[in-house]
Amino acid sequence: MRYPPQILEEIRARLPVSAVVGKRVRLKKAGREWKGLSPFNAEKTPSFYVNDQKQFYHCFSSGKHGDIFTFVMETEGLSFPEAVERLAAEAGVPLPKLTPEDRAEEVKRKTLYDAMELATQYFEASLQGRFGMKPRDYLAGRQLSVETQKRFRIGYAPPERFGLRDFLAEKGVSIDMMVEAGLLYSGEDVKVPYDRFRDRVMFPISDVRGRVIAFGGRAMSADAPAKYLNSPDTPLFNKGRLLYNYHHARQPAHDRGTVIAVEGYVDVISLTVAGFPNVVAPLGTALTADQLALLWRLSEDPILCFDGDKAGQRAAYRALDVALPNLTSGKSLRFALLPQGQDPDDLARYGGRTAVERVLAAAKPLVDVLWARELEAGPLDTPERRAALERRLRESLALIRDETLKKYYREDVESRISALNPDSRANRFKRQERGGKRDFRGPSPTTPSSRLSVSPLLARNALFTGGSTESPREAMILGTFLVHPALLHNQAEILADIELEGRAAQMIRGLLLDGAASGESADTTVMQARLERAGLADAADRMIALVRPGDRWMLDPHADSLRLEDALRQAITLHRRARTLHSELRAAERALAEEDNEANLAWLREVQNQLSSVEGAEADMDKGGSMGGAHV
Repeated sequence: MRYPPQILEEIRARLPVSAVVGKRVRLKKAGREWKGLSPFNAEKTPSFYVNDQKQFYHCFSSGKHGDIFTFVMETEGLSFPEAVERLAAEAGVPLPKLTPEDRAEEVKRKTLYDAMELATQYFEASLQGRFGMKPRDYLAGRQLSVETQKRFRIGYAPPERFGLRDFLAEKGVSIDMMVEAGLLYSGEDVKVPYDRFRDRVMFPISDVRGRVIAFGGRAMSADAPAKYLNSPDTPLFNKGRLLYNYHHARQPAHDRGTVIAVEGYVDVISLTVAGFPNVVAPLGTALTADQLALLWRLSEDPILCFDGDKAGQRAAYRALDVALPNLTSGKSLRFALLPQGQDPDDLARYGGRTAVERVLAAAKPLVDVLWARELEAGPLDTPERRAALERRLRESLALIRDETLKKYYREDVESRISALNPDSRANRFKRQERGGKRDFRGPSPTTPSSRLSVSPLLARNALFTGGSTESPREAMILGTFLVHPALLHNQAEILADIELEGRAAQMIRGLLLDGAASGESADTTVMQARLERAGLADAADRMIALVRPGDRWMLDPHADSLRLEDALRQAITLHRRARTLHSELRAAERALAEEDNEANLAWLREVQNQLSSVEGAEADMDKGGSMGGAHV
């Protein structure tokens, strides 16, 4: 359900961020803030800051930022409603009461949950009963111990036609409820509803809270029409919106910083036993956009580990097409390619943990898999075939909505295309403007639309840049503080508040703030020594080298202080404005893609106009010499 803003504000008011964060992070007072080691990255120097007055935390090493709800979601893998319920109970804030309709729906859902739990117990008992010898042998052959079976609540559906139905009826569950839960077959051509699952090893499927909501059944008979059979969609279960083992995997995934997606139930269980509890699987379908979103809730860079056969390769390629429209600078995929004919279960059972780690360590980035797929389409021995390759790649890259990320993908693919024909350096994988359409690499710097297309402060992906992700404006802001650390006395909080894209920028900012909190920021010699100790001296030099010529006067130790503060204030103001507008631009683009109407188009044009105004202000300052021509 949706919670009124005043309820959320009341929870925030009663729970200081430091109190919530302090349960997972050891915090120390640092001026008006608290600091500690990042809960998201391993580090030795604290770069994680909490501000109770502003009700937020910021992690400079990972770039993560948010309030108490975000923190609980990030560190515990909870959904937003779960985080609200958890923190409301902790704060003693009553949540809105359910309407009569909501209450009736909750009662109905509770009855369905109860029915599914009873069915799980029935299947567990059946596995240990007189019909369970064959499935027990099957599980033993897959090296799934009794302890593992209990952990995943594996059971068995006997071959009896009405076994489960009669068991549940004795417990007071109605036939209609069994049908709605997907446990019985029914219909106009079925006079008497009967058990959906028969003679199958049963794998319970749980929701994010660990409640059983569906089943996957593996047939014991070779004559069965389907080797695997899943529950149908029900009020509790939609197979395209959930991942098997999600409730077990989310905390290990957050702790380890990644999540592994495989194809089957036994693959999940075997990898868990082998020491990889951060593993999930789709539910008998190709990976969906909703499932991909769940993976990204657990990790920004999930690993897809599919079978080493043609079917596994096709699954990887389908996942590629699902991912492309949803990629952002902070979210991607990697693909772990298994040896031919092996699945993750084989790898874990026969190769052990070391073999799995070797495969995962060699996981390929998404762009490599995209390139490999298009190369497989046929030989490239003629100009026509190479042109067809370019066309296919262009069509795939057009699916990427994040314009800056699309630009880096294009540059990567362009270099690969050029390498196919090293004798022709002029072949740069471009499309000349025809009929008003722009060059495939984006408009030239002289065209008006280039401000939106080549904006370097949109989020970057280091996988494709191959180098620094800091922008000239970020470099100028941080470089100014490094050369004039005394400015931090009055502007430390301002520096802490701004969003920085590059990892080196975030780490240097953390060092600057640490110095300000300890009172050591005024001395440039001390600051240089701190950079050396932190191993950031080279990074600082590289960053300062990015500062544009028009801004280099700010790096003069004897620069006029009033002019310096004015230029710095303008740079920070424009930086914040540009970041906000770029976020709004992406939201407007998504809204227009989802619903092509006049209102969304007007929103998009308004944001574009505001971005042009910001760049115009920068251009004016560049001409006036107050600040270099940094782009948004």
